[in-house]
Amino acid sequence: MTEAGVLVCDAQELMRAGLRMVVDGQSDLAVVGEAGDGETAVAQALTLRPDLVLMDVRLPRLDGISATAQLRAALPETRVLVLTACDRDEYAYAALRAGASGFLVKDTPTAELLVAVRGVLRGDAVIAPSVTRRLIDRYVTGAVAPLADKRLDVLSDREREVLGLVARGLNNAEIAGKLFLGETTVKTHVARILAKLRVRDRIEAVVVAYESGLVRPGG
Repeated sequence: MTEAGVLVCDAQELMRAGLRMVVDGQSDLAVVGEAGDGETAVAQALTLRPDLVLMDVRLPRLDGISATAQLRAALPETRVLVLTACDRDEYAYAALRAGASGFLVKDTPTAELLVAVRGVLRGDAVIAPSVTRRLIDRYVTGAVAPLADKRLDVLSDREREVLGLVARGLNNAEIAGKLFLGETTVKTHVARILAKLRVRDRIEAVVVAYESGLVRPGG
């Protein structure tokens, strides 16, 4: 089995040691490097080209959000899972807009963290449950007015339907079951949606769905 390389970026040495222990204890994961500040994180990523970066928000020299944006621009194939001690909405949204594929609080149980890590590596979007509801409320209940997005016009009716289900957190298998489609067909639809919306991954597609008003409460 090929191990996925993980770069651990956290301002606290003790936290880095704990994450290393968790990651290296898995047969399919391996820590390839560590960083204690944002600038080092970006430099390490450019050198090591990890599959995944575990990124702290509050980093010296360059904050985790800015580091995520730089890293994703330079290494679009590298996924970023942001970890923070505080589940503030502005951190979560900024992280997702910067290109992170997930956002979790640091007190997430180890088993759930590993599920999130593997989900992000598969291309899924992972957001802490404590944040998800507030983000949805913010973008689909009127707290922020929907923004017209012409990119949605190029989607077929089926693709819009699939995007709506992706935005509600369903994975490919669940979407396949709900729409009575094959899972391979759903994967094809998702790939076409990402290409047509010109977004890097599912989490950016979800943000588009929320901001445009495609997803609405109870809809």
